[in-house]
Amino acid sequence: MLAACSAAPVLAAPSVVTLGYAGPMTGPASAYGKDAANGVSMAIQHLNAEHASIDGKPVTWKVDVEDDQGDPKQATVVAQKFADEKVNGVVGHLESGCTYPASRIYDRAGIPEITPASTDPKIAQQGFKTFFRMLANDDAIGAGLAQYAVHHLHDKTAAVVDDGTAYGQGIASVFIADAKKDGMRIVDHQYTNDHATDFTAILTQIKAAHPAVIFYGGAYAQAGPMLRQMAQLGVKAQFMGGDGICTSELATLAGPAVNGTICAEGGTPLQDMPGGPTWKARYVKAFGASALQPFSSYAYDATMVLAHAMMKAKSVDPKVYLPFIRHVDYEGVTKKDIRFTSTGELVHPVITLSQFKEGKKTPLAVESVQ
Repeated sequence: MLAACSAAPVLAAPSVVTLGYAGPMTGPASAYGKDAANGVSMAIQHLNAEHASIDGKPVTWKVDVEDDQGDPKQATVVAQKFADEKVNGVVGHLESGCTYPASRIYDRAGIPEITPASTDPKIAQQGFKTFFRMLANDDAIGAGLAQYAVHHLHDKTAAVVDDGTAYGQGIASVFIADAKKDGMRIVDHQYTNDHATDFTAILTQIKAAHPAVIFYGGAYAQAGPMLRQMAQLGVKAQFMGGDGICTSELATLAGPAVNGTICAEGGTPLQDMPGGPTWKARYVKAFGASALQPFSSYAYDATMVLAHAMMKAKSVDPKVYLPFIRHVDYEGVTKKDIRFTSTGELVHPVITLSQFKEGKKTPLAVESVQ
């Protein structure tokens, strides 16, 4: 006797979309790396909770978190791993010196990469169609700091220290060029590295030059001890730096010597971002206030941009959805209308200048970048 009813329909198993995240999970910049990884994780959780689908088909979203150690060589190892595994897209890297060589590998593999933090203009100038950046680059940040020093602080002289990395050299060179253009005299240029802790010799030479400003091209891990040693040596110059030092970690490392420091970073303060307050509450609930650093919100939006480009293209194939990234016009946490130029730069980025007061970073000005 035949069965009186047919078998129940079998539901299609969800396909898996894997995104790669690469950043410094260990080493001196690990606070940034872990923070950005948290942002990606939050986006992945949101996509799965919302049952985000592609072309009406169920999808499970995953992230492969890899530690590039803030080292360019390790960054290429991670990038090649992602290429070999054919991940659907990449969020990362953070440090410009890592993103620069890794971007070549992603371009050859045809894998879209969105960095939430790397600000070296040269990365975009390579002409790779797979590269995108979530915030203003060093041309805007370095120039903004130079102009602020000249036109708002009315300073006439500056000494520059850079850490020899792609990021440090890049932002220092932009500051120098714009400062000179605006009439500031560079009285000294010293060099260090991104593992140094003793800056006594450098600061002693700088002190003798009597600069009004010391601009540091590098990260908070060196800027913190440098500020302490400036205080010990009686160096009274105004200390300035880019997004590499614009973090609460600087106050932890520098102590009271951090007060007065001016820094600049791409984007607006979190509390002024379109989705900033709500997103911050979610982040703090998940990871604690002490984990929050500048780049997690950009990493979150980078992940969501990749996902929405796939949804618009109705495909997770990088070759198919790549053209949709540039015009995704996504309303994110960090910006209402996220779009990109032909070189992968953010359309209409802004920078925020801040000053540390009583150990806390306080916004000074928000400037649009043309």
